[in-house]
Amino acid sequence: MSQNASGYVNQRVLKINVGFLLNDGPGHSHNSRLDLPQTRVSDDVQVDYLNGALRLSRTKEGILVQAHLNAAVQAECYRCLTPTAHPITLDIEELYATQPESDSEFRIHEDGILDLSPLLRAEIVIVGMERVLCHEECQGLCPTCGANLNTDSCRCDLDNVDPRLAALRQLLD
Repeated sequence: MSQNASGYVNQRVLKINVGFLLNDGPGHSHNSRLDLPQTRVSDDVQVDYLNGALRLSRTKEGILVQAHLNAAVQAECYRCLTPTAHPITLDIEELYATQPESDSEFRIHEDGILDLSPLLRAEIVIVGMERVLCHEECQGLCPTCGANLNTDSCRCDLDNVDPRLAALRQLLD
C-alpha cells in the first residue's frame, strides 16, 4: 500500500470492485477484513487506523454492506485543545443500490465499483461528534491567560476575582 506525502493512504483503497457479486445474483455474499493504516477517508476526515469485519451481500436491490469497524480519529480535547487520538467503533449496515432510479443515497457505479468513502465519512462524523478528553483528569485552560493547566502553572492573580463570582471563590478555600 503506497502512502502519499502526508503519510496517509489514499482513499482509493476504500473503493471495492463488486462486479463478481453482481454477476453471482441475489443470495451470495463475500466476507473480508479491512486492516488499513492512516487513511484519508475524505478531504476533511482522516483516520489513524481502520480495521474490522466487512460483509458484502447481494440482494435484488443491490449490495448490502455490513461492517463492525474500529478506527481512531484525531480530535481536540474539549478542555485543553490538545490533539488526541479518539478511538471509535462503527457498526454499519447500508444498502448500495444498483438501479439508477433508486432513491438510495449510496449507489454502485456502472463499472461495478462500490465506494465506501462517503458512508464511512458520514458514520465517522456522526460518531465523532461527542466530546473528547485527552485524559479524565484534564484541567483545561486558564480562562484568563489561556495557559494549559495540565502542563503549565497559571500566573494569574486569583485574588482579583469578578465580584459576581466571589461566592464561588469561597468554595475553593
